[in-house]
Amino acid sequence: MTLAAFIAVFFVHLAAAISPGPAVVMAARTALTQGFARGNWLAVGIGLGACFWAVAALFGLAILFKVAPTLLLVLKFAGAAYLIYLAVKMWRHAPEPLDQSASPADAARGPLGLVWQGIAVQLSNPKPAVFFGTIFLTFVPADAPLWALAVVLLIVFVNDAGWNVIVARIFSLDRTRRVYLSLKTVIDRVFGGLLALLGAKLALS
Repeated sequence: MTLAAFIAVFFVHLAAAISPGPAVVMAARTALTQGFARGNWLAVGIGLGACFWAVAALFGLAILFKVAPTLLLVLKFAGAAYLIYLAVKMWRHAPEPLDQSASPADAARGPLGLVWQGIAVQLSNPKPAVFFGTIFLTFVPADAPLWALAVVLLIVFVNDAGWNVIVARIFSLDRTRRVYLSLKTVIDRVFGGLLALLGAKLALS
């Protein structure tokens, strides 16, 4: 692969990573409610989840979805159900004070648990598989050496994790948190509504 090809992969994928979706919503809310450090761990999981879809595309998952469309349908409904489950939790806990808003399981979740949650959120949306299997692969030659594929995966991780670290930082700032605390019920229900809409869109698209 040429340097121009790597630059193209970087910017095309960065545009996809920045586009609003369940991962960005979760990164924002985690930083708001639990702080920047915990938002960072979630962002790491989001980056790893993106790498999973990239590897799947490189090994032909997009072709598998075309051959067995039922598999994509199952993944879409499972992902939609997970997003709607998260949305319902946010909506139900919205009126509670911040220190009570997390369930015992959320409060007890350590860094590794947050990483796994980030992976789960990313994998709940199979649409990245379509991106990686179409636009993404047009910039990655079929005969690319292993070192080039490793660099591509590093780009994917840095873009997805890095962008969500930025989101977490913005939403963890004191000014942002003060606004959140004053409008917690409204903001939590907006986040919950966004996740529910994204889940419904995923199921119906």
